[in-house]
Amino acid sequence: MAHHEQSKATFPEHIRKKRNGEQLSAGEIRDFVQGVKDKTIQESQIGAMLMAIWLKGMVAEETLALTKEMMMSGEVMSWPAEWEGLMVDKHSTGGVGDKISLVLAPALAACGCKVPMISGRGLAHTGGTLDKLESIPGFNVYQSVQQLHQILEEVGCCIVGQTDNLVPADKVMYALRDVTSTVDSLPLITGSIISKKGAESLSALVLDVKFGNAALYKDLGSAKSLAQSMVTVGNSLGIRTGAVLSRMNCPIGRCVGNTLEVMESLECLKGRGPDDILELVTSLGGLLLWMIGRAGSLEEGKKVISTTLQNGAALEKFQNMMIGQGVASQIAASLCSTNADYYSILRRAHYQTELETQGHGTVLDIDGMVIAQVLHRLGAGRSKAGDPVNHSVGAELLVSLGQKVEKGQPWLRVHYETPALSAEQRLGLQGALTLGPVDQLHTQPLVAEIILP
Repeated sequence: MAHHEQSKATFPEHIRKKRNGEQLSAGEIRDFVQGVKDKTIQESQIGAMLMAIWLKGMVAEETLALTKEMMMSGEVMSWPAEWEGLMVDKHSTGGVGDKISLVLAPALAACGCKVPMISGRGLAHTGGTLDKLESIPGFNVYQSVQQLHQILEEVGCCIVGQTDNLVPADKVMYALRDVTSTVDSLPLITGSIISKKGAESLSALVLDVKFGNAALYKDLGSAKSLAQSMVTVGNSLGIRTGAVLSRMNCPIGRCVGNTLEVMESLECLKGRGPDDILELVTSLGGLLLWMIGRAGSLEEGKKVISTTLQNGAALEKFQNMMIGQGVASQIAASLCSTNADYYSILRRAHYQTELETQGHGTVLDIDGMVIAQVLHRLGAGRSKAGDPVNHSVGAELLVSLGQKVEKGQPWLRVHYETPALSAEQRLGLQGALTLGPVDQLHTQPLVAEIILP
């Protein structure tokens, strides 16, 4: 008890130290995280410390200590000895139409990996993997640790929500970062992400760090600093960690919105997915397989992942994961059948409206951020944690980058209910499409760079 009295008295000293740009010791960082967890530090003091960290930053040792203390603030998973070297996961910094986890987790399971994917919900303009899966009737993202073990044993992958005893310090800090404008801080983002992945006791982790106008970071440079920070800390914690820097301007795939993205993921698992989803799934999965020694090179890893999407092995894993997480087996089978009638199972929005091109030319750009923001206002996303989402709201792209279009051709199908699509929103969406002469088309590779451990 005396220790806490003493650390409470010295906590303003720690804040002052960080505020003045000095380095905090491992012990001081431990005091801070313990105090956050035990609620022995006032919220105003936590907020002040977060702002000091945001303003002055942290060196690598501090970030590592912060991440480690956050990770140890709750329960850390332990796995059977025979799974040694097989535990893998992926984290994405968030994008528009980012349904990669739904395809990647079963593909990795089909390669013999164990994927304990603890995922999040959507906030602001990015969708959350859990919200997508919950558009499948019966899918339960809340599983006990015991159920998690069982699904990993029988299927090899599961996608679940964060349990209360996993990194409890992060829950408090995450909520306070939101209201103190300290979300976009390298050490705080690194601590939040890597502590949660560290608590999964992984063998390897791959990060999809996105940059562009529909990502948290607009340029490659700042995305790369974050990737480097997370890769360094992950590897220091004993997890082989690599990162893929990917462009996030146009939506990933052709669908945005929870239900529509589930349908598109199923199409990918049936070997009929769009190239950009395939590129991301195989790059991220191939890197993981290479990091755990299941593939001799990144290229070989990509081929192995690609094969599981072509031969139905990944689809079968997804079907069994659905059943393991509460979906009735006939519903799972019917969603996974070759010519599935998706809308007989997944709810379709009451209204669909198609927008038509207002000129002719080549599709030069489709602004994912604009589309995401309109869909958010139509009920596809949430503004604060706990808000409900309407799974059926979304949009389907009917054209792709580089395609030649005529005037009056449908280019976007919007699915909505209440609120209805306003004239102003239609106008906004039209602004997301850029047409022009073909010589102005500059396609860049989706994956800009790969950072190896």
